[in-house]
Amino acid sequence: MRETIMADVDINAVHTALGQVLDPALEQSLAELDAIRKLEVSGARAEVELCLGYPLGRDDTLARRVRDALVALPGIDEVGLVLDWQIDAHPAANSAMAIRGVKNIIAVASGKGGVGKSTTAANIALALAAEGAHVGILDADIYGPSQPQMLGVGQKRPQVIGEGKAQQMIPIPAHGLQSISMGYLVSEQTPMVWRGPMVSGALKQLLTQTRWDELDYLIIDMPPGTGDIALTLSQSVPVTGAVVVTTPQDIALLDAKKGIEMFRKVNVPVLGVIENMAVHVCSECGHKEHIFGAGGGERIAADYQTRLLGALPLSLAIRRQADGGEPSVVANPDSPESQEYLAIARRLAAELWRANRRAAPVTIIES
Repeated sequence: MRETIMADVDINAVHTALGQVLDPALEQSLAELDAIRKLEVSGARAEVELCLGYPLGRDDTLARRVRDALVALPGIDEVGLVLDWQIDAHPAANSAMAIRGVKNIIAVASGKGGVGKSTTAANIALALAAEGAHVGILDADIYGPSQPQMLGVGQKRPQVIGEGKAQQMIPIPAHGLQSISMGYLVSEQTPMVWRGPMVSGALKQLLTQTRWDELDYLIIDMPPGTGDIALTLSQSVPVTGAVVVTTPQDIALLDAKKGIEMFRKVNVPVLGVIENMAVHVCSECGHKEHIFGAGGGERIAADYQTRLLGALPLSLAIRRQADGGEPSVVANPDSPESQEYLAIARRLAAELWRANRRAAPVTIIES
């Protein structure tokens, strides 16, 4: 960090005040995060440069906190602020198991079907892209791929380049995402009547034979449950972290716990829990009702020392927009639902940054 000291201002007080400002996504101080790149004071003006490890997007909470903290000091009347961000690769991205062109891999999972996992995965990916990151999404639900319809891609086929073992698929663009799915390779009426090893092999091919173009995040929409695909991912791919989607009712929470335990057993950090269908808001009168119960996501996050990343409503609009090929973040970015997806994406990316900072270095293996 570069500092310029001026005689008429207590630079130590400025530095201390700046360092104590809390990042809104992690509620951790800028000093602890080592996020301060420059601090200069000229007359009554402070110039600050910050660099965080997740996309800042359009949220101005941190900027307001910095300005409020500094103009409260004697002698500081103006604050010039530059907010920058840099997404680093997880240490495992340099390992022999790495997926070329991918910095971080995030698995979005659920213990059971029907909790809105795929809709959540699509909106998280789109939210991260809206915040400024380069994002891809892989539909790992080989038996029931849904991302082609949710992303409005339909029956497009990926272009294949190269020959033999060097063949690669070019991901299909969708609302600014790079996407790949078994649904692009078979028709909607074709059932995947495969046993476990074939499914695992198909997932490996989708991952390793897709030509990802410098992704900050690859979101993997996992199939429900804790079967072969989850094990394949953990054993052959450097997954940076996982997110578990649940609904508030007790049955869903029981299955969500199994999902968290599974990731723990294969040493994949659980970055947080997302509670879907948390509350229903009447479209006529605005009355709120917790149809499936209240506080389940928060309880399970506390039980497993992880974080509730956010809670989403039971909303007809979310369902209609996903079915129509334009998920909420694209269809209506200013809606309350979209704003919640954006907030969840920021918290998720920030938690991943924190996990990467704690991760042990991985030895680079030359091929």
